[in-house]
Amino acid sequence: MTNNQKLNLFLLVLALLAPSVLYPVFLAKVLCFALFACAFNLLLGFVGLLSFGHAAFLGTGGYITGHLMINSGLTPELAILTGTAAGAALGALFGKLAVKREGIYFAMVTLALAQLVFFIYLQAPFTNGEDGMQGVPRGEAFGLIDLSDNLTMYYFVLAIFVFGYWVINRTVHSPFGQILKAIRDNEDRATSLGYDVNRYKWIAFVISAALAALAGSTKTLVFQLASLTDVHWHMSGEVILMTLVGGVGTIFGPVIGAGFIVTMQNYLSGGELGNYIHIIMGVVFVICVLSFRSGIVGQLMKFKRDNFS
Repeated sequence: MTNNQKLNLFLLVLALLAPSVLYPVFLAKVLCFALFACAFNLLLGFVGLLSFGHAAFLGTGGYITGHLMINSGLTPELAILTGTAAGAALGALFGKLAVKREGIYFAMVTLALAQLVFFIYLQAPFTNGEDGMQGVPRGEAFGLIDLSDNLTMYYFVLAIFVFGYWVINRTVHSPFGQILKAIRDNEDRATSLGYDVNRYKWIAFVISAALAALAGSTKTLVFQLASLTDVHWHMSGEVILMTLVGGVGTIFGPVIGAGFIVTMQNYLSGGELGNYIHIIMGVVFVICVLSFRSGIVGQLMKFKRDNFS
């Protein structure tokens, strides 16, 4: 067993024991955003594409899953799969329009498309506009597991997160992932070697969108709510912050970044500093960019290489 496998096993054991110390719903929220950040990092950290529109996929998964749970009577896993598929389809469309652009033009195209989706959901009757979908039933997974219990819900979310994390880890360490890194490092060279660069970018975009939608679908069940917050451009900004704080281009960094940001929001929003939460997050972002450009995990990996290699 490699060191990375041992670390992953240790972290899984910690995750299984965590509800004995922390509130399960809070932990489930962290896992949802961790999966969202990991999905975004697949695109930014391993392809080099900065998307300002990933909130569209998070919100689409949430809205579709919530609508199906309220109106169709589907079991949770089928509703989540449908929401994930809807996010992947939207990602396929966005990707076709965006991947031929580079740099700031790619970012602006994704932002414009995401804002279009935001205004569609604002006006669409099934989303209830600014009121959002409330009272989304959690149902019974596979017709057997009652998700109304918070602890059971947490372990269900943990299983989904582990699956999503495994998909990302497997993708990054596959031959396909090596080509993505080659495109990130030197796109012209990858093109000269005969790779259809835009096709690889598009596939990575679809995978990232699908996993973001999976996170959104799961989040809707956890909070029994789907709202415009999940499709707002602020959410796209938050996932960028999570990824940068944790470590762009690292597998586990976005998980740490998501945990850090969600914890900070949770514990500061209810106190006297609640009105200044966005200012505090901005300060954290500036400090991270100026002093810890590799993020928390990136800096730890660099320290390990410099001192123990």
